Amino acid sequence: MFVVQFHGHFGFIKPWTAVRDGETFSQQFLTPSIIEGLRQKLEVTSILRHRLTYSGISVQQEVVQTKGWEYKKRSKMHVRHRSILNRGVMIYPTLFLAFATELDARQASVQHICLCRNEDVMLPDCKIQTMSDAEFEQIDGFELRFGKSENSFQVGYNRFKNAEPMFGWLEATENPLKTHE
Repeated sequence: MFVVQFHGHFGFIKPWTAVRDGETFSQQFLTPSIIEGLRQKLEVTSILRHRLTYSGISVQQEVVQTKGWEYKKRSKMHVRHRSILNRGVMIYPTLFLAFATELDARQASVQHICLCRNEDVMLPDCKIQTMSDAEFEQIDGFELRFGKSENSFQVGYNRFKNAEPMFGWLEATENPLKTHE
């Protein structure tokens, strides 16, 4: 496998169950549709594996507005209500993406990616690492392995496949969190 490492200062992966939660922590894994979105953005043939790690979670407040408008007769104006959400955002995330070909790895190694939000920019290391499956298993972090098994749970609906339910099981290394270098 050819592995490209991406780094960022912060990142947030919204859990599919957190539609209107007032307090939401970033999930620690990428779903099949997120990986497919990264594959399309990078314009590569496939992403074989991935591993995500980070230094910690920072709880940040965000002001959001409703989509709908309300008409206030007294003041004769339309208003949108606001609320405050608490978001647990990953600090210093690192993402390892494994590719089958060196061409795909080279293509990915010269582009930035975003986990789920456009402001979560992650930049690649220029160095492409060649690894075996056993060596990749030694990388600390979280990885959602896709498919159904006795350990699988539903991780959302695939936006690229007519909202088909997605399943996977989470693998975490002995020490999935890292210290920032």
